[in-house]
Amino acid sequence: MVDVSVITPVHNGERFLEECLLSIVSQTFSGHLELSIYNDGSKDKTVEIVDKWRSRLEEKGVTMVVGGHDDSTPRGVGYAKNQAVSQSTGAFLCFLDADDIMHADRVSRQYQAAVANPSAIVGCGFHRDPEGSTARFTHWANSMTPQQLYTQMYTSHGPTVIMPTWFCARKVFDTVGGFDEGGKGIPEDLIFFLRHLELGGRVMRVEEDLLTYRYHPLATTFSIPEDTIWNIRMDCLQRRVIDGYRGFSIWSAGKQGRKFFRSLSPANQAKVLMFCDVDEKKIRKQFYTYEESQDNPKPKIPIVHFSEVKPPVIICVKMNLTGGGFEDNLASLNLEEGTDYIHFN
Repeated sequence: MVDVSVITPVHNGERFLEECLLSIVSQTFSGHLELSIYNDGSKDKTVEIVDKWRSRLEEKGVTMVVGGHDDSTPRGVGYAKNQAVSQSTGAFLCFLDADDIMHADRVSRQYQAAVANPSAIVGCGFHRDPEGSTARFTHWANSMTPQQLYTQMYTSHGPTVIMPTWFCARKVFDTVGGFDEGGKGIPEDLIFFLRHLELGGRVMRVEEDLLTYRYHPLATTFSIPEDTIWNIRMDCLQRRVIDGYRGFSIWSAGKQGRKFFRSLSPANQAKVLMFCDVDEKKIRKQFYTYEESQDNPKPKIPIVHFSEVKPPVIICVKMNLTGGGFEDNLASLNLEEGTDYIHFN
């Protein structure tokens, strides 16, 4: 019986694939490990590299299953991941992008955590290569508390447990029903993650640094439009949180706060009690005015100093960009994250 299947979709992966495969051979995991690779129409030397490594993997006791297609165009990351999972047999799934590198204890450490938490997506600590890439994002993803993995799920950073570190029981994947197969421009990981949480699934993180997460211009992340991610986050936040509010406030009377307001459904726009800000120019305006309909006068929403804001608050200010000023202002209010306020940006 296979204990863990490493799920590796690949499209034109020759640049990094050998280091990825070496990291699988180097695992300290004592159980039965399987590598499931799905080749999504690669036109480079991916197939030759996979064939070359087959015997070395099998000598280390790693079962190998390979699938794929040779169409002229790739079918997308979601499709390739689903196919790799479908052809695998492990009770647990360890997702590994072809351009990343597992540290030797990754499978062992995350397997222990997933066995103890079979309804959870288990992540881990990581570092970027080149060092220093996406420093703000990396700090955020590695420093959240267990509770913040839930309360910060609507931010622009994406899943609070990042996809390249996912490890879970196969039943987690089956419960969600797999990844969206919309192809290029679809954040299949974010859609899966939010659906998992909506179905009552859990998330957690092994704190050790267990993965080298590469940063390079060809990463699929760069092909996803910001508005697509914004709309998915808005839809989920409204369904899961705002639809249940009787009233709420928006932190930011600037561009992001106004965009957030305009993205709300009419019913939820009517629930906005006030905007708050630190910018005296915005506060002096006293009101944010918007066009409700052609037949009604323009409603006015008060703009107040942040110290006067009434919770619950949706925060549309990005974290870790003001030298600690925003964070200090928020802390001064003694509010509870997840109850009194939710981060959106």
